[in-house]
Amino acid sequence: MSESARTADFFDRYAKEFSDIYGNRNTFFNNIINGMFRRSMRLRYNMVIEGCEPVAGRTALDIGSGPGHYSVELARRGASRVLGIDFADGMIDIARNSAARAGVEKTCEFARGDFFKDEFSERFDYVFAMGFMDYVAEPEKTLRKAMELTKVRAFFSFPVAGGLLAWQRKLRYQSRCDLYLYTEPQIRELFAKLPARIEIRRIDRDLFVTAHRT
Repeated sequence: MSESARTADFFDRYAKEFSDIYGNRNTFFNNIINGMFRRSMRLRYNMVIEGCEPVAGRTALDIGSGPGHYSVELARRGASRVLGIDFADGMIDIARNSAARAGVEKTCEFARGDFFKDEFSERFDYVFAMGFMDYVAEPEKTLRKAMELTKVRAFFSFPVAGGLLAWQRKLRYQSRCDLYLYTEPQIRELFAKLPARIEIRRIDRDLFVTAHRT
């Protein structure tokens, strides 16, 4: 099984549990785990939504859209078009159902696709890849393509290398899919040749990057 197929298979099986992280299952145990180990997921969600303002009338591309929480919220806030792509069928099913429940299915499209292979006929005001770079073997190629599709700004999260949590996560993912961790100097080097002015902020166990198109 190829690396991308292995990752897709894992997230297809993990889709329901992953969606619950955003609050669909508010059990006592789940809330404790989320508060201890998944705080960065909440923080980066808030930062992307805020970073896309003003969103009314704008377009957005959600790379590795998962259960679609980012895309649906941007559509709810008035985006004219949001495209979410993911290679896990389970994630796409959940995302489409969420868009339908929110009444934004005409604005918010979810498609099964491979960002590395698919061609895009349009550029987007905002592009974001949250929890996506964690599993990418060719980060420079990915960032370059993302910035080519960006008109205003893009957002990326990178899992931080080093420390107990990074070691624990690396160990836990060995049997699931490949995982890539980063330092801030590595990230700056990746963006050095790209048409972007970047801001890097440490949020819990992630490095959150805002890349302004230049």
